[in-house]
Amino acid sequence: MAEAMKDLKDLKGTPVTAKDVVAAAPVQGQSNIKERKVDDLGRAYATGRRKESVARVWLKKGSGKVVVNGKIQDDYFCRQTHLLVLNQPFLVANRVNQFDVMCTVKGGGLSGQAGAIRHGISRALENFEPELRPALKKAGMMTRDARVVERKKIGKHKARRSKQWAKR
Repeated sequence: MAEAMKDLKDLKGTPVTAKDVVAAAPVQGQSNIKERKVDDLGRAYATGRRKESVARVWLKKGSGKVVVNGKIQDDYFCRQTHLLVLNQPFLVANRVNQFDVMCTVKGGGLSGQAGAIRHGISRALENFEPELRPALKKAGMMTRDARVVERKKIGKHKARRSKQWAKR
């Protein structure tokens, strides 16, 4: 086997040894699924972000109660669309009314805060049940939405709105 390995080189051009191949091979029974991250109280913690909002989310087994900054979700978010965005991770993972969520959120407006909480809930669900990651990832819940407000430019009214131009 050592003679067959003599000619092998990795991407950088350095020779590959038999020890390198054995070290890189996965151990039988080992999988890529992450470990469950839960604290002493049985809660999973995660941080979610969207626009200027940052949400800290704690998730535990329960009856489906969501508390945002000390208020029930219906009292904090008035629009139905915000509540739908907030509960999307549970719908994707088929875990509706199985977890209680307690979160604090700062910054931005209500839409950004709802998106931040959704991101945080998705990440906390992954920490609680790592096998849910593929479903959440496929639905786009695990990715942080990087879109933010474009800055205002000098000589313009807003980011792109130019001053009015008259031909005559």
